[in-house]
Amino acid sequence: RTTLPAVVSIVISKQLRDVAHDLPHDLDIIPPFLRKQEKKARLEAIHRAADAKGMVEVGGGSGFFVDPTGLILTNKHVISDPKARYTVLNYQGEPLETTVLSRDPINDIAILKVHTHGKKKRFPVVPLGNSSTLKLGQFVLTFGNVLGVFRNTVSLGIISGLSRSITAQASSSSPPQELRGLIQTDAAVNPGNSGGPLIDMKGKAVGINAAIASGAESVGFAIPINPVKRDLADIKRYGRIKRPFLGVRYIMLTKDLQKKIGAPVSNGAVVVRETIHDHAVAPGSPAAEAGIREGDIILSCNGHSLSSSFSLQDALESCKVGDVISLEVLRGKKLLTLRVMLAERT
Repeated sequence: RTTLPAVVSIVISKQLRDVAHDLPHDLDIIPPFLRKQEKKARLEAIHRAADAKGMVEVGGGSGFFVDPTGLILTNKHVISDPKARYTVLNYQGEPLETTVLSRDPINDIAILKVHTHGKKKRFPVVPLGNSSTLKLGQFVLTFGNVLGVFRNTVSLGIISGLSRSITAQASSSSPPQELRGLIQTDAAVNPGNSGGPLIDMKGKAVGINAAIASGAESVGFAIPINPVKRDLADIKRYGRIKRPFLGVRYIMLTKDLQKKIGAPVSNGAVVVRETIHDHAVAPGSPAAEAGIREGDIILSCNGHSLSSSFSLQDALESCKVGDVISLEVLRGKKLLTLRVMLAERT
C-alpha cells in the first residue's frame, strides 16, 4: 500500500524507422531462406504498433521516488539509448514530465527529476533501508513494470546471496559491464523490473533491481542501496553525481592468470590496455601524473590488499574526488609507493 504509489513505469519508444533499421541484426539467427518472409511479417507488425507520431513501444523499465520533490531512481541501462523516447508513468498510469539529472559513470544507476513547473507538489517516496544488514534467507519484495506490459507487479522472495559479481549486457549491441557487490534474490526480477525497488519487510528499499541470470530461473540481482545514497547526496549538493577518477585500465590477477602471463604475484591489479587502440593509463589522468605505467601491478590501495574479491574499483568506492590515495605498485622487481590525488570522473 505504501510502496506501490511511489513506483513508476518507464515506457521505452523509438521511431518506426529506427526499429525497422534494427531488424536485420535481429534476423541474423534465422535461417537465410526464412529471413525475407520473417522480416516482412515483422515490419507489418511494427507498422500496426506505431502510434500517430510514428513511435513504437519497444520495451520498459521501472523506477521509484526517493525524494518528495520528485527525484526518481532507476537503472542507467534503462535510459541508455540516445535514439529512444522515455515516458515515465506514475502508479495511476499518468505521464510525468521528467529529465535525467545524472548517470553514475561506474554503477548502473541513474537519477531522474519530475518537472513540477513551479507547483508545490509532493510525491510519495520509498524510504531507504540499510543494505549492509541484509541476511541470507531474509524475505524481500520486488516491484516493477514486468516485461514492459504488466505494471505495478509485486513478487515475493528471499535473499539468496550477497556480494555477487556478474558481467551483464543491456542488449546484444551494448558493451558488457561488470557489476560487483550485488544482492542475489529468487524474487522474480524480469525484463521491465530493472530500476524498480527491492523492498524489505519494513517497507524500505534495500536495493535496485538490475539484472537476471540468462538461462536460469529465480536468479535475479539488485544493486545494494547503500552506495546509491552517496549518489543522492551528490545530486542534492552538487546537482550531479561526483565519482573519483584514477585513470587506469586493469585486470585483476588470479592464480590461473598468473600462470598464463608469468606474473610474479597472484594478487593485484595489472595495468593493461583492452585493445591496441586504448591507453592503459589515460593521458593527463591522476594515474599518469603519479607515474603509473602500463605493466605495473597495483598491489594495494591505502593499505588494503587488492585481489579478485576486492578489486581496485571496490577500493575506490570509499574514496571521494580530491582524496589523496596511497598505491603500492610492483614494477618489475621494484616495489614503489605512489601517492595520487583523485580527480572527478566525467
